[in-house]
Amino acid sequence: MAKLNVNGQVRDVDAEPDTPLLWVLREQLGLTGTKYGCGIAQCGACTVHIDGVATRTCVRPLASVSANQKVITIEGLSKDGSHPVQQAWAKLDVPQCGFCQSGMIMAVTALLKAKPNPSDAEINQSITNICRCGTYNRVRAAIKVVASGGKTASAGLAIQHANGSTT
Repeated sequence: MAKLNVNGQVRDVDAEPDTPLLWVLREQLGLTGTKYGCGIAQCGACTVHIDGVATRTCVRPLASVSANQKVITIEGLSKDGSHPVQQAWAKLDVPQCGFCQSGMIMAVTALLKAKPNPSDAEINQSITNICRCGTYNRVRAAIKVVASGGKTASAGLAIQHANGSTT
């Protein structure tokens, strides 16, 4: 029996040591916000934070995570969607299908914690998640909105919302 500190709670998990952390989170702990995309750590849908570092969990074995390391999933980022990145995502209508978005949000929050006002080059280097819908321009805009303290004008987008408002 292994112990994991996930979203602030120490949890007992019964899985083989070589089981990918992704499957422990989803199947053992019921935290299904973290998604399976590729299984080879390329797409980023499975991204969580381990001690504040964006980590792809589909290839990370359970045995490589100790009980004193802190794992944060999308469910642990904020209980009510109030995290600034989640708010920017909603303001700019970033997701389309939404499948990649939890991993993308986790990668972006780690980047912004390390670099509160990242350059385009730093964004390019850090955010390598794959979005099948191609929402990369809105992801970049949302990063800039958070870095500017929530000012949507910094996004450089003219989004016409269904309710008639623009961002």
